Amino acid sequence: MTWRATVLTLFPEMFPGPLGVSLAGKALASGVWSLEARDIRDSATDRHRSVDDTPAGGGPGMVLRADVLATAIDAADAGDGRPRLLMSPRGRPLTQAQVK
Repeated sequence: MTWRATVLTLFPEMFPGPLGVSLAGKALASGVWSLEARDIRDSATDRHRSVDDTPAGGGPGMVLRADVLATAIDAADAGDGRPRLLMSPRGRPLTQAQVK
């Protein structure tokens, strides 16, 4: 059985990037694991393929639209029970001091 990873990104052309070198790259080339990079924009429904919007409540910057991201996550689900790792800016930052 091959370990499979699906990455949702706005820049699929950046993959495998660092994952394609060193031991991870050798394992990828030999088929120990596989990588699929999916473009989040493919789940956008408007003609401009918009994926971001201004934050609710105002403030600087942009955030990913929840409807587009939810559609992309659901489309990437292979139905094989793989865990989902959803990255978020919430929570404590991981530092070397926390690793034991």
